[in-house]
Amino acid sequence: MGDVVDINKDLIAASSTPIVLAILAEGDSYGYAILSRVREVSGGRMEWTDGMLYPVLHRLERLGLVEARWEVAESGRRRRYYRITSQGRAQLAEERQQWQAVDATLRSVWGALASAAPAPGAALPQGG
Repeated sequence: MGDVVDINKDLIAASSTPIVLAILAEGDSYGYAILSRVREVSGGRMEWTDGMLYPVLHRLERLGLVEARWEVAESGRRRRYYRITSQGRAQLAEERQQWQAVDATLRSVWGALASAAPAPGAALPQGG
């Protein structure tokens, strides 16, 4: 497992919709299982809390991107299961394109920085 990374709140907020929709595209799920899946797919680098996840799920439900239903688990506990809607799948496809564009741009910029970086121990140019 990777180290937990202190990810900026803005980045967490921006990525929460595509992450939740992608997890639900794998199959219906409930809160704790979604939190566990985020931890799993991030290699332990992202640790979401209930207080972060449920507002996202409720917003996605209000937008018609997910639907919720109550079920009784084998343990006898009631769980609220979420499933992605067809509108949610369309939104996920759009989000995926946008994130792939951002990813490609960042990789390109960081690749250019890496190739332009001075060799370790090299003197940096003096600015004027």
